[in-house]
Amino acid sequence: VQLQASGGGLVQPGGSLRLSCAASGFPFSRSWMYWVRQAPGKEFELISTISPDGRDAAHAASYKGRFTTTRDNAQNILYLQMSSLKSKDTADYYCTPDWGRTTMRRGPGTLVTVSS
Repeated sequence: VQLQASGGGLVQPGGSLRLSCAASGFPFSRSWMYWVRQAPGKEFELISTISPDGRDAAHAASYKGRFTTTRDNAQNILYLQMSSLKSKDTADYYCTPDWGRTTMRRGPGTLVTVSS
């Protein structure tokens, strides 16, 4: 299983970023997918979940109206469009098919830093 998140970087408060996650080695198009993040010194936090066909996406309360999750099953890519970013959004961001399981497979993640 390979999960390669990308698109992170330094952004000013109020700015936007789009993260991508290229997946391989498992049946991506048949898998629920999740974006999660881990802020420095904190536990993993669920951001969003999206159904295998992409029709249903849900976001945790902190992200509703700011973040949008989509997927491209033809390319095996998961996306996270982030807007109105805040300093508290600074974290490493990961995609995973395993939220809530004993072992959460994930790649190296992509760092988002929100700072002026």
